[in-house]
Amino acid sequence: MSLVLLTLWLAQGVNAHGGVAFEDDLCVIRIDFLTAHFTVYQPPTSGSAEYCEDLPDVTDTIFVMEYLHDFLRQMPVDFRIIRDEQGFGQFARWEDVQTIDNLNDVTVFYQPPVIQPEGELTANYRFTEKGTYIGIVTAQHPRDDRIYNAVFYFQVGSDYGTWPLFLVLLVALQAGYWWSNGGWEKLQARRRQG
Repeated sequence: MSLVLLTLWLAQGVNAHGGVAFEDDLCVIRIDFLTAHFTVYQPPTSGSAEYCEDLPDVTDTIFVMEYLHDFLRQMPVDFRIIRDEQGFGQFARWEDVQTIDNLNDVTVFYQPPVIQPEGELTANYRFTEKGTYIGIVTAQHPRDDRIYNAVFYFQVGSDYGTWPLFLVLLVALQAGYWWSNGGWEKLQARRRQG
């Protein structure tokens, strides 16, 4: 039982990457010290199903960021999606993004900075191909030259999520249990008797 619980915990940890994470059943994005509830929808194929990062289909996609800090309501916030051509992967950081020579060359979507006093930023984009992407949220301090960033990796067209890993671990655990309880020897003995 402990091994099964450990496997479930590890499977969740594998899926939590980038700047978006599960907290109390909510997807939360951290823009430095600022936070927002982050949800992604794919209405044409998934109806009202909510996603945090990995998206199952190549289709029209709606990104919704509900500000959890009132301070974000005063800031111009932009949203960009780039192809992960450099292979930064799930541990992509702002420092990695800054190493890209021409950000516009890898950008597939850009929503310019906008102030949302109602506290919700929405962006619509139609993905046309499977792949790995990096989302970038930038918030500009309303009075200073400070800029706050969030960078998160996600996959589009990832139909299976962490289920294959979970199934492989489950099969490995069952095989280990069978082997440690003499399963191989019992099978050999039956064949000899048989």
